[in-house]
Amino acid sequence: MNLLIDIKELHKYKSRELLPLECLYCKSTFRQTKNNIQWALQRTKKTGYEYLLFCSKQCKCKSKIDRIDTICSTCNSNISVTKTTLKKSKSGKVFCSKTCAAVYNNKHKTIGTRRSKLEIWIENQLKLRYPNLPIDYNKLNVIGTELDIYIPSLKLGFELNGIFHYQAIFGEQKLLSTQNNDKRKLQTCLKENIELCIIDTSNQKYFKEKTSEKYLDIIFSIIDNKLLDFQSSKN
Repeated sequence: MNLLIDIKELHKYKSRELLPLECLYCKSTFRQTKNNIQWALQRTKKTGYEYLLFCSKQCKCKSKIDRIDTICSTCNSNISVTKTTLKKSKSGKVFCSKTCAAVYNNKHKTIGTRRSKLEIWIENQLKLRYPNLPIDYNKLNVIGTELDIYIPSLKLGFELNGIFHYQAIFGEQKLLSTQNNDKRKLQTCLKENIELCIIDTSNQKYFKEKTSEKYLDIIFSIIDNKLLDFQSSKN
């Protein structure tokens, strides 16, 4: 579906209001009325969706000539992509949706990105308190997706979940994707016998050391207790 608005928001628009779509072939923006879009969605893929995919008959015809049948690199579903899309893919991978692309990229990137000021500050504090304790930050080699903090010797991980994990700041679809990823991460940790501690940092609107100390104290307390249990088990 190439609507440039959330399909769940359709009810907010008037029947004859023109809504933006992206042409699957030339990527230009064109518009259809809400009525036409709803009509097309009620039809089959052949008679309905094609009505929404292309801005003109020319683009529709060119697309049929310039397309290759392949499979999504994440979910293995059958898809059809343009030769241009395939050429632009540096990895040679193509996807049926942005969600599948994000899942693949998260699993195959070599290092975590988009670290918050809170995460960086906590890392520095942990290094000061536990200078001889190996701790990984945003590594992907443990469960196939990054953990904010992971201590291999204790089989202990931490996730610092900000407001984007609980509220639809970037839309319901993005929130759902984030929460599904959180569930998969927790399930994988359980399978690998890793204790994953989720710390809700959504109340912190912006970074300050003073408001960050409570999160750091929680992490210190859990690590200290784990270290004590580890020492006791050795003795």
